[in-house]
Amino acid sequence: MPPQSQSTNLKGKHADWRTVRRFLPYLWTRERAGVRWRLAGAVLLILLSKVTVLSMPYFLRGAVNTMATPATEAMWAALSLVLAYTAARFTTTAFDNIRNIVFERIGQSAVQHLAEDVFRRLHQLSLRFHLARRTGEVTKIIERGTKSINTMLYFLLFNIAPTFIELMAIGVIFYLNFGISLVVATFLAVVAYIFVTTTITEWRATLRARMNELDGQALSRAVDSLLNYETVKYFGAEQREQQRYSHAAESYMQAATKSENSLALLNIAQAFITNLLMAGAMAYTVWGWSKGHLSVGDLVFVNTYLIQLFRPLDFLGMVYRTIRQGLIDMASMFDLIDTHVEVSDAPGAPALISGNPTVVFDNVVFGYDKERTILHGLSLEVPAGKQVAIVGPSGAGKSTIGRLLFRFYDPWEGRILIGGQDIRSVTQESLRAAIGIVPQDSVLFNDTIGYNIAYGRDGAHMDDVIAAARGAAILPFVENLPDGFETQVGERGLKLSGGEKQRVAIARTLVKNPPILLLDEATSALDTRTEQEILATLRRIARDRTTISIAHRLSTIADSDLIYVMQDGRLAEQGTHLELLRLDGLYAEMWARQLIEGDELDTAAQ
Repeated sequence: MPPQSQSTNLKGKHADWRTVRRFLPYLWTRERAGVRWRLAGAVLLILLSKVTVLSMPYFLRGAVNTMATPATEAMWAALSLVLAYTAARFTTTAFDNIRNIVFERIGQSAVQHLAEDVFRRLHQLSLRFHLARRTGEVTKIIERGTKSINTMLYFLLFNIAPTFIELMAIGVIFYLNFGISLVVATFLAVVAYIFVTTTITEWRATLRARMNELDGQALSRAVDSLLNYETVKYFGAEQREQQRYSHAAESYMQAATKSENSLALLNIAQAFITNLLMAGAMAYTVWGWSKGHLSVGDLVFVNTYLIQLFRPLDFLGMVYRTIRQGLIDMASMFDLIDTHVEVSDAPGAPALISGNPTVVFDNVVFGYDKERTILHGLSLEVPAGKQVAIVGPSGAGKSTIGRLLFRFYDPWEGRILIGGQDIRSVTQESLRAAIGIVPQDSVLFNDTIGYNIAYGRDGAHMDDVIAAARGAAILPFVENLPDGFETQVGERGLKLSGGEKQRVAIARTLVKNPPILLLDEATSALDTRTEQEILATLRRIARDRTTISIAHRLSTIADSDLIYVMQDGRLAEQGTHLELLRLDGLYAEMWARQLIEGDELDTAAQ
């Protein structure tokens, strides 16, 4: 088996503003009609909302100053200003929510397209990647990324940008009404606020990254344990699994506690800066009022503007954390997209022509890592329409042949030909369409029997499913089920027996109807009676196909047209069953050993 030591950095090592620039094409694309108009409409609504917000303190100051005069003279003027103030508040809320409605489809669509690209990339990555990565960890990266991106975009476009516009506008307003001193004080306070927030939040980002790592570790351990539920039960390892999960959960708890405590420190620092500015600005207004320079309404005027400015600034820590975490999560998704594709189609590669599916391994050298070579210059030929078996001791490289034939990996040296075409020069889609496989462990989707059979070919009709079930000798079994083809097979098909799963896998391959058939120890996990039934079915479907049988039990392949015997990644012997027995070599030794083991089993059974 390939090693599982490969480690891919998916922690968002490039989590900076370059990540945002990379995401912009998903947000601003010419392919989707109306996106630019929607985005322009959202920006216009932001500007209208800010203009309305900035007018509100003027209405409130006017109302307070008007109320300082006799009520009989100014009641209607004050009432009009109060009504204008409340109307502006309502209008601001309306603009903000209409803006959200206009933008929501853009953001969700962008997230959808990015998630689809990540999912597509995961299926393009090699088997080596998927054997090395934990499924729970990868799915968590996608889940975090898709959830955080939309929130991050909302804060960037509808919090940070509008707050900057509002800060500039308030600076101009304060300068025109109170002079440069209040403007300088406000900007210094805002700069100090941003500095403290970003500094503490950067520290918190390290804690948060560690917390996420431990969270993913706890999840992956839980998923791994539950997927191997039967193994846990077999070895009575419930307590061990509980301890492993508890250790991961406790580590996550400690990291989460540190993260939340740092949040309290951040909130205290932010509150000190904002309230210090508020106290200074209002004291300055009171002082101006005492000197006769400012009115009572100016106190309300300044207070209202600072409250409006501080309202988004109060959330700056949370906004910055969300954006920073969103960048990390988004960068992790882009790291998945950037993961090197070990096996890819050559530019302009044609489709495989499988009219004469002779399979040739020409001096193939391969290993899963450079320190261990599995195949040492392997050369063999599988003639078109013939049934060829590949046998040998464990570790000889038999299953590796199947992985190379499907092009899950590329050989280091040599080449693999189908119908005279190097499989590296044709598209992977056409290559895999020409090969059907019945593996030793037939893993089924957690869906219905009908779905799993129809999975063999996209667009397969029910008639095809029924015909394939009949050909795989599973139709009577399905017809006797209460739900027939709608029967759920459970996680990985665990609701079916081994023989039933194998027949579903055979039926799935019949639906695919490939010219080349690979039987990778398809009966080694079955009892003798079921094995003989499955073998009869396999021999029937193998007629007129190029068939490669990778087998451990020699009795299952004794009638093959040609048998290749492998040892230590090399071709040791070849010939028919009788020819190999006459050679009295490795094959004859294996045959004799299996006969003795069979006799011993019969004796024990008696």
